[in-house]
Amino acid sequence: MIIKINDKPLDFSLDNEKTLAEVFTSLEQWLSNSGHRLSEIFVDGQAVTAGMVEEVFKKEVKSIKELNVNTNAIAELAASSLQSLIKDIDEYESLKFDEKPKFFDNWKNSAQALFIMQEMPDLYSYFKNTFSNGDVSVLTLRSVTEEIQREINEPVKELTKIEPILNEICEKLINLPLDIQTGKDLSAAQTIQLFAALTEKIIRLFYQLSTQGYIVQIEEAKKIAEGFSNFKNILTELLESYEKHDIIIVGDVAEYEAAPKLKELYLSILNNCREGAKTQGEE
Repeated sequence: MIIKINDKPLDFSLDNEKTLAEVFTSLEQWLSNSGHRLSEIFVDGQAVTAGMVEEVFKKEVKSIKELNVNTNAIAELAASSLQSLIKDIDEYESLKFDEKPKFFDNWKNSAQALFIMQEMPDLYSYFKNTFSNGDVSVLTLRSVTEEIQREINEPVKELTKIEPILNEICEKLINLPLDIQTGKDLSAAQTIQLFAALTEKIIRLFYQLSTQGYIVQIEEAKKIAEGFSNFKNILTELLESYEKHDIIIVGDVAEYEAAPKLKELYLSILNNCREGAKTQGEE
């Protein structure tokens, strides 16, 4: 059986898959890892409708000559959804006070709302809060949405420009024990919040760069992903020791683990996406 993705032959080896359902179990993982989502299926040139899926998936692989799968890039879907979300914010902002409470009930069923509910649950919670007259202001919602929009549309540029911010926050992190010791609680809390937020941003950018094909060294990408997985433990230890006001552990974790490790991960991403950025034509 020949397998094609968007009419291009896929270098995909069948192992023990006997039915089309088993083939799709493997394909779905591959599509997810490559940042794509299935949109259409053709079996031997015939389009598979929703009502046909159950029966077609029972077919044996040996009875099929060609499987063609059309996909949409998740990054493209996200970019389109975010553009629609900006318009939703504009529309909500223009409504009269008594019209705003009804807005969320209609909005939640829109294509862009359903997309971010599945792909960006944190962003969805911001929209739900604002459109339900919560405590997230329209200004904050717009700022968060536009930031994520930049991360998707220009991930390399967005990654590059945060380097001085990273250096500044890591320096503040190293001084965290002194802030705690001298009673600068507000400054200490802001440092922790900024460090956590920047970590989340770098992880989001790593995901975008990986799925959009900017990081071309696959094995290195796996190492970076594992590095972030381990980094979560470091961040947890830092937060817990900060909450306990354990200055010694805060100092050790901040200076010798958290700050240098995040810088290391950041530079690994930056260095490994440069070749991909040239291929994509982005400076």
